Amino acid sequence: MRILYIDIDTLRADHLGCYGYARDTSPHIDALAADAVRFERCYASDVPCLPSRSALCSGRFGIHNGVIGHGGTAADPFIEGPSRGFFSLHAKTSFAALVRRAGLHTVTLSSFAHRHSAFHWLAGFNESATVGKLGLENADEACELAHRWLDARGRDDDWFMHLHLWDPHTPYRVPEAYGEPFAEQPLPAWLTEEVRAAHYAGCGPHSAQEAVGFTPDYPWGDYPRQPRQIDSPAAVRQMFDGYDTGVRFADEHIGRLLEKLRQLGVDEQTAIMISADHGETLGELNVYGDHHTADEHTARLPMILRWPGLDAGVQDGLHYQFDIAATILQLLGQEVPDVWDGVGFARELQQGRATGRPFLVLSQGAWTCQRAVRWDRYLCIRTYHDGYHLYDETMLFDLEDDPHEQHNLASTHPALVEHAEKLLAQWHDEAMDGATHPDPMDSVLAEGGPFHTRGKLEAYIERLRQTGRGDWVARLRAAHPDE
Repeated sequence: MRILYIDIDTLRADHLGCYGYARDTSPHIDALAADAVRFERCYASDVPCLPSRSALCSGRFGIHNGVIGHGGTAADPFIEGPSRGFFSLHAKTSFAALVRRAGLHTVTLSSFAHRHSAFHWLAGFNESATVGKLGLENADEACELAHRWLDARGRDDDWFMHLHLWDPHTPYRVPEAYGEPFAEQPLPAWLTEEVRAAHYAGCGPHSAQEAVGFTPDYPWGDYPRQPRQIDSPAAVRQMFDGYDTGVRFADEHIGRLLEKLRQLGVDEQTAIMISADHGETLGELNVYGDHHTADEHTARLPMILRWPGLDAGVQDGLHYQFDIAATILQLLGQEVPDVWDGVGFARELQQGRATGRPFLVLSQGAWTCQRAVRWDRYLCIRTYHDGYHLYDETMLFDLEDDPHEQHNLASTHPALVEHAEKLLAQWHDEAMDGATHPDPMDSVLAEGGPFHTRGKLEAYIERLRQTGRGDWVARLRAAHPDE
């Protein structure tokens, strides 16, 4: 058995052709998806980068593994304590360790562990390699590692390769020589000039007037495809074109990698999974080119699985990403550990229909502190710290009528809010039942809020004053009296 897992950082499902996107961003992924199982509603339980991959590799929610943020206590897994054996529980039950137990040689080609000091990701991998640019590499550089490995080992049986591509992640940095493949194509219609102008007068890191952080100054240098402010329709185009060109560039190199498998004669014997760590907000909730919220566009993932013996088709049930990992373990003949929150459904999938979960709970602890409930056509977000965006404490969106989350229905649909609150309370009570560790969300709040906003309020208030947005200052101070 050979498995190739292509992990495309920050990839929105709805910016792929196979998920209905009008722009031609993903011809090679689309062709693969036509011969695979495509999961329509797959989500990361915890976002963004570090929490998401920690949940995937552990098979557990952040509330159980300890990782829900990018710094502070909640950026490290819980210490196992007196019960820890010579081998830690994670070393024995990580996704990669269980794949290795199934007899596969495991390799990760990724800078993720180094970029986020997330060395628990490496548990269970026989090999790891990185370009050495901490996520600023392009797909051609990352895929070069994969081509070299496949040239040496690709014809061998029983391997699992995780390949991590960063191209859609900011800064948008596809080489200029690649050109502008979307220059003449229309933009998504929802982000009108009226919407952009309202966002520009708003506040929050990565909002329209500070599209790269708390100021327009980008710390990693100058990137022509990367807008620093969304101050015009041209900047809106620059953002969408920059992001989509990153997707297209990654797709092109995925096509070359799939051709390599064909050249080696192992294409039909290789299972392929294409997914992401999280999605991206591209203007939704006034966040431009980042991932601050527990919302639909940050938590929803593409999930494409081509597996020998599985019929191609679309599954529209609600699943967490680690449910797919649990299913892969079952397909490999492995038991899913009791400690996992991930639930496998291999038998259902083999029969062609996986019903999914009745609801999901999504968590964000790096830029805001939020938990959200996703069910039916609705998303209800509960905000504990707004990351200086001044979000309402409760937001309810009907994603069928309002896919870009522009109309908060919480005040007009109290019964739906009450339903979501009951589901969230039920999930929390079950998650904390018998827990030996605190809820890491409480740790983030006690330590001063989301890591990326800690200590930034006063400087940001001064910037708001300097840019004619002083009206937001009193509201920010009222919302954060202790900061």
